[in-house]
Amino acid sequence: MEKKLKISQIAAQTGLSISTVSRVLAGKANTSEAARRQVLACAQHNGVLQGLAAGRLLLNSLVVFAPQRAFDERLDVFYYRVIQGISKALAPHEVRLRYCALEEHDSDANLFLAKMSEAESEAAILIGIDDPHIHDLAANVGKPCVLVNCRDQKMRLPGVAPDHQLIGAGAASYLFEQGHRAVLNLLCLRRYTMELRLAGIRDAWATHNLPFDEARHLIAAQGFSARESEQLIADYLAATPRGQWPSALLVGGDFMAAGAVSALQKAGLRVPQDMSVMSIDGFNLAAIHDVPLTSLHVPRDELGEEAVHILQQRLIRPQAPVGNWLFGGTLAVRESVRRVRLHPGHSPVKDAGLYDE
Repeated sequence: MEKKLKISQIAAQTGLSISTVSRVLAGKANTSEAARRQVLACAQHNGVLQGLAAGRLLLNSLVVFAPQRAFDERLDVFYYRVIQGISKALAPHEVRLRYCALEEHDSDANLFLAKMSEAESEAAILIGIDDPHIHDLAANVGKPCVLVNCRDQKMRLPGVAPDHQLIGAGAASYLFEQGHRAVLNLLCLRRYTMELRLAGIRDAWATHNLPFDEARHLIAAQGFSARESEQLIADYLAATPRGQWPSALLVGGDFMAAGAVSALQKAGLRVPQDMSVMSIDGFNLAAIHDVPLTSLHVPRDELGEEAVHILQQRLIRPQAPVGNWLFGGTLAVRESVRRVRLHPGHSPVKDAGLYDE
């Protein structure tokens, strides 16, 4: 059936004009809410939505909920760029983008409900909100909601996030593939996503038959700042005999890497000749103290764009199964990691428990 005839059918069934139906299906803003709902319900019934182009957004207003710091590039460049990705995806459409700050935990439920109850809040994207009560409300508010870099434990809300565990494993594996066996990890573990990265790092150690000792191989930072990381690495070097120093540092962000490199250089060490440094992220500082930074980039801009596409699919197919899309990272090989020569042979296989006594 031709698209023009489908539009005519919907117009006849709803009693609306063909131009009104066409504007609604094109995602135009100059239609009433009542007409929009009537057209979309009829279109859904007639199967028209199944044939719509994926890029056509069937709403006029979207609200983004995120921690307050996400709206300031200086405070959280990662979430800020996610929001920019959302804005970019909405640019071709007549969609009003609105924002509301919510805490990650113990969020203001009344504020969330008030915003979602407004007529112009047709859908929502929640970024980094871990409060399960907010997820309960979002699942029952009657408007499509998509999560970014957080997850609904009850599996009712779709979401998109980096595959943090795989990214952690990939970063650690790269260092092992370059011949490093003594690797010190400097990570901020303030959120479960960072714990997933640590789980991936542990997986890589196990895959390479290497025992991971948290006391020896992990330094936990309170945040992602260069200043704290510099102090932590300086303290580590001062307290650890030189013969026990690692050959490589794996750090949880490029600002942390900047602090680590600064501490190494102040201790008279060269990067990568004396110690290699690798970052998980590395978008913001391609080079640190003139040392090009090897890093495993965590997707961020793509998260916002993909969240909009997922939201569109929820509008078209509200009864479709709910899922979570996990994105892998991208390895950027530069000069802060050197390849070291391995001794002949492979790492010894841990034989404990492999055979009966």
